[in-house]
Amino acid sequence: MRIDSIEQAILDSSLAAPSVAEAGYRVGYAVARDILRGNVSVVADSVNPIDVTRDAWRTVARDLDASLAEIEVVCSDEQEHRRRVETRVVDVAGLRVPTWSDVVRREYQPVDSSVHVLDTAGRDATACIDEALAVVSAVGRPR
Repeated sequence: MRIDSIEQAILDSSLAAPSVAEAGYRVGYAVARDILRGNVSVVADSVNPIDVTRDAWRTVARDLDASLAEIEVVCSDEQEHRRRVETRVVDVAGLRVPTWSDVVRREYQPVDSSVHVLDTAGRDATACIDEALAVVSAVGRPR
């Protein structure tokens, strides 16, 4: 489940909302609850730069007695991070991607020690995916 896709769908709807960040996350939490009630695993792809959004995902998992694996994906090489931001190819029609300036100015609260930090700097996608899957496997399945 991708928050970018949810937010863009809201923007494209008849609601014509100028800002949808909170709505996108709230829809994501609701959809995750519905999926977890069906005893199906959920992967939520979102920025989660602040504690309030992280806590909301934790609440969804806790309320449904589901296992939770939190992974923060970072790129510690600033030049590489900037290159990725500036050359990002988007597959969601109409999605406005953040500029490098947007990225460095955004509000960000450091994650706590329970969150696995996956650093992608200097690594290929396969190694990063393998690491993420190992983290998820270690946590277990929902319920």
